[in-house]
Amino acid sequence: MTHDLDALGLMCPLPVLKARKRLQALASGDVLQVTTDDPAAVIDMPHFCSESGHELLESREEGTAMIWKIRKG
Repeated sequence: MTHDLDALGLMCPLPVLKARKRLQALASGDVLQVTTDDPAAVIDMPHFCSESGHELLESREEGTAMIWKIRKG
């Protein structure tokens, strides 16, 4: 199951904090798609995933936004 989190307009560390909170409520294996426009997310999101045991499935640019797909570990 895929869930969405709109973190547009939020600056570091809020996108990661909101992703962490949202992932806590999901079942293992669920996917969270996070949309960000914070330039620091390029560093923060992959680091968060590796440190938290989640799998970063995809990261891509869409205009000025970045789309992150994270599978809960």
